[in-house]
Amino acid sequence: MSSIEEFLADATDRMNKSVASTHDHFNSVRTGRASPALLDRIQIDYYGTPTPLKNIATINVPEPRLLTIQPFDPSAMKQIERAIMESDLGLTPSSDGKIIRLPIPQLTEERRKEYVKLARNMAEEGRVAVRNVRRDVMRHLEELVRNGDVGDDEERAAETKVQKLTDDHVHQIDDLLKRKEAEIMEV
Repeated sequence: MSSIEEFLADATDRMNKSVASTHDHFNSVRTGRASPALLDRIQIDYYGTPTPLKNIATINVPEPRLLTIQPFDPSAMKQIERAIMESDLGLTPSSDGKIIRLPIPQLTEERRKEYVKLARNMAEEGRVAVRNVRRDVMRHLEELVRNGDVGDDEERAAETKVQKLTDDHVHQIDDLLKRKEAEIMEV
């Protein structure tokens, strides 16, 4: 396998990870429906260690507009409630001592627009990550030419492939964004 093929394989892998990461970020953006992924960004200070909520509690969706959170350790209830209140989700937890109920209210038009803006920012971060991979690979290709390891023609062909890879991955992120926007704006 030539060094150019290795760079292209590495670039593909890193760009795929950027798309997957953007998709995961989108899952944490609220829509009108309840989804355990909404709480993915919530960290609890659990005995002095920031811990993801899903690692210390069971999260269920008993109804389309309700999440229930059952901590494995009941002493963590207050921290979980506080973390949810302080998050940017705009949700109000209610607890009966055993289970935290998290009703998901209908989104207002204003909130929907805020979430679309948030999703667009996440998409742009994903696009930037993909372009950074392209920049790195282009720099490596130029280095190979400078060192005399590959010719100009090979470099140009590789740059064309890298550009196509970049365009494909940016297009995937744009498609994910379109679907997420539709999901957020759906009433």
